[in-house]
Amino acid sequence: MITTLLILGCLLLALAGAPLFAVLAGIAMAAFIGAGIEPVAVIVELNRMASQPTLLAIPLFTFAGYLLADSGAPKRLVRLSHALFGWMPGGLAIVALLVCSFFTAFTGASGVTIVALGGLLFPVLARDGYPERFSLGLLTSSGSLGLLFPPSLPIILYAMIASISVDHLFAAGILPGVLMILALSAYAGRIAVKHRLPTQPFRWREALSALRAAAWELPLPVVILAGIYSGFFTATEAATITAVYLIIVEVFIHRDIHPLRDLPAIARESMVLVGGILVILGSALGLTNFLIDAEVPSAIFDSIRGTISSKWTFLIALNIFLLIVGALMDIFSAIIVVVPLILPIALEFGIDPVHLGIIFLANLEIGYMTPPVGLNLFISSFRFRKPVLTLYRSALPFIAILLVALMIITYWEGLSLGLVRLIYGAQP
Repeated sequence: MITTLLILGCLLLALAGAPLFAVLAGIAMAAFIGAGIEPVAVIVELNRMASQPTLLAIPLFTFAGYLLADSGAPKRLVRLSHALFGWMPGGLAIVALLVCSFFTAFTGASGVTIVALGGLLFPVLARDGYPERFSLGLLTSSGSLGLLFPPSLPIILYAMIASISVDHLFAAGILPGVLMILALSAYAGRIAVKHRLPTQPFRWREALSALRAAAWELPLPVVILAGIYSGFFTATEAATITAVYLIIVEVFIHRDIHPLRDLPAIARESMVLVGGILVILGSALGLTNFLIDAEVPSAIFDSIRGTISSKWTFLIALNIFLLIVGALMDIFSAIIVVVPLILPIALEFGIDPVHLGIIFLANLEIGYMTPPVGLNLFISSFRFRKPVLTLYRSALPFIAILLVALMIITYWEGLSLGLVRLIYGAQP
């Protein structure tokens, strides 16, 4: 009885706006007390989390992403992409997709991408004649488009929670992420042709000049991927190399960031995000550990099995559920709370855990822009000073295209696992 009252009290605190970590920790302690277990078990989970070597990659990659976003790198990469792709129909929109994906992959936070790049790209798209609604939808959807690409923080976090190889998950996300970009690029080309938007001729001199300007940032993803997949360094070592390299490039070579005035502020801002993730993670692990010990996933599976017997039907239901979760929760909380519950159920249906990870992240990527409460919609509304209903209408065509891509990702397992098998030579 006391346990039930404590849990209800935590839920009421959540409705009143209490922080998520406090609610999760409170429910976890109440559940352990009700089971006759010392609530110190929650602290044990915190200690177990802190001992994972992969954990160090999260703050380092986050810091590296914030360094990129606060430097002159966005302008240099936009200039280079425009020089390379500006001759194509919809070339500027494709530039926006590529550059936003690059930055979201490093920051792991769509809000940072929309705020940092929105002000740069939105006026340029308007100048070239792109319809306002299309531009708003493009930048809103692009904000989360890089979450499937390494070294995305949600990929690292998912790998930790699901206890699978982060290297396998990095490889698995590349082709599905490319599919999403290609689908939106085709739509951008169609809009450009329909509205007869101008293109610019390819100029070797401008391309080479832009290439020289971005020469320090451009090799970074290649070095990270090559190093990880060749076995030369781990994901944690890659994060260290990335952070140190970007400090040297942005502070001492380009001098976009002042070492005393800007660098401490960037470090503080990035660690606020990391701190929020880790506090939620630590609080949620105790609760999920209790749910697993109480065989809650098995009970859920038994109830599902009564109505769903097919793997393919289960995947449809899973997509619907995850889209709702993605629209209601931020991606980090969703990974921590939901993954331990659905992973055992998915395994019972014969779904590969790496493939499940890509399905999960692709759904939450789309959930960021899904009405009524997708986070990207409100960030874009704030950044571009437009009513949120305008953002709803602007995002719908992009959501529809990405849902088609999601169906391909979900039912074509080889799209996720093909590179993993090619690189590692075996079933992941």
